Amino acid sequence: MSVASLGYVGFEVSDLKAWDSFMTGFLGLMPGRGNGASARYRMDERAFRIHLDQGKADDISFIGLEVETWDGMRALRQRLDSEGVKYAPASDNLKAERGVRDLVVLTDPAGLQVEIYVGATALTNLPFTSPAGVSGFLTGDQGLGHVVLATDRIDEVRDFYTRLLGFKLSDTIGMAISPDFTLLLEFFHCNPRHHTLALAPMPAPKRLNHFMVEMAAFDDVGFAMDRMEKLGVKQTATLGKHSNDQMVSFYAVTPSGFDVEVGTAGIAVNDEVWRVTHHEVTSMWGHKRSH
Repeated sequence: MSVASLGYVGFEVSDLKAWDSFMTGFLGLMPGRGNGASARYRMDERAFRIHLDQGKADDISFIGLEVETWDGMRALRQRLDSEGVKYAPASDNLKAERGVRDLVVLTDPAGLQVEIYVGATALTNLPFTSPAGVSGFLTGDQGLGHVVLATDRIDEVRDFYTRLLGFKLSDTIGMAISPDFTLLLEFFHCNPRHHTLALAPMPAPKRLNHFMVEMAAFDDVGFAMDRMEKLGVKQTATLGKHSNDQMVSFYAVTPSGFDVEVGTAGIAVNDEVWRVTHHEVTSMWGHKRSH
């Protein structure tokens, strides 16, 4: 049994106020229930998809990986037990904070907290409404989007997410850094989203290179570009189309210094017919880095 989706992600940020403006005014996420030391944001009927804690790291702090059923949760725990992987059942307080029925906490080989859960809270009685007018986000069985992590322990991290948690390789991209060095990026899926996780084999000041939210329509992305200029958000890459997932997107810097990718129309993976491929460039067109 494998995990089904990236259900939520947590960041430790130094400026909650700046992030609130970024999340609601720019990205168009709906505020969820938080407290003075944290904030949460919705993208759909779920109680939250993004959680922010006050702190100095300005980096990703945890990811929540959803399992579809109770049987699936039991099977995954049995796999972890058989492999001798250490994990801790969550306290009642943590389960209540995350709004889930069952949850275990473990750590990936690079030190990132991974929370595996089942039974997330759905606020169908409080429909999602974007404060910026976004028509919607592509979530559902594809989860909240994707994260791209930098690690100098890629073999161990890859093994953790693929062999233990069931992620599958979608494809790779050779990113030419110099005439003599090409960085091999690896992209992994656990549902029809082309990639929920990508790994970059490199040490970096932050674990997170960027996270991605997929908007429902191209106009939503265009309106976000207009809001970016109006709100003074710094663009880090122009509108472009990726070579592997074919998402049309642009990149902007968050108040914590890592990027967010705002996109639409990514292709879906069907494991029955999908073939792993390699790409020589990250983008078919566009995605020019801003200076």
